[in-house]
Amino acid sequence: MSKKILNKALVLLSGGQDSTTCLAVALEKFPDQVEAVAFDYGQRHRIELDSAKKIAGIAGVHLEIINIDTISKITENALTRHNCTIKEKDGELPSTFVEGRNLIFLSYAAIYAKTRKIKNIYTGVCQTDYSGYPDCRNDFVRSLNNTLNLAMDYQFKLITPLMWLKKSETVQLMQDMDKLEWYLYTHTCYEGLRPACGKCPACVLRLRGFYDAGIQDPLAYTAVDN
Repeated sequence: MSKKILNKALVLLSGGQDSTTCLAVALEKFPDQVEAVAFDYGQRHRIELDSAKKIAGIAGVHLEIINIDTISKITENALTRHNCTIKEKDGELPSTFVEGRNLIFLSYAAIYAKTRKIKNIYTGVCQTDYSGYPDCRNDFVRSLNNTLNLAMDYQFKLITPLMWLKKSETVQLMQDMDKLEWYLYTHTCYEGLRPACGKCPACVLRLRGFYDAGIQDPLAYTAVDN
């Protein structure tokens, strides 16, 4: 096994805050040896893919967009269906949860990675400040890592640098890497707005992270839900 194979990484880049942070982290560890993948899964807001393209261009990494829009045809959620409202209720999964999304994303990413002799796969899932999504848990990632290794007879390493970080710590990490300006091009808003709405659960979580970190979010908002 060559050193070149060991020193390569693939980042799942959604165009959001967390995946953008993962891209910066990967580039710190694997300079000039990072690629990225984004997924066209029939999401309501195409701005996500536009953001991913912009960020990949700024970072100078190749971005592959993989079409798996069948997800939108077999699931009902607020991120793929215009007739679903965005809501969160205690004891229930948020309406923004896309069934099987991370399972499918990471599986496709692993197939793509193996063909390029890449073993390190970065994903921005987080169990600390998360919305109750079961496929963002550490147990799920570790289990899938083992499954992928067995399924393809290949020693993948699923890397989750944000798993135990609060949003404020993620913001601080990005500032420490001098990459905070990348956040200007990210997309977080569940409503698909730019400027962002500032009121949906995703915007509120992001704004709280910046507030707690004592750092100004470079992204513009139409309103802020206090």
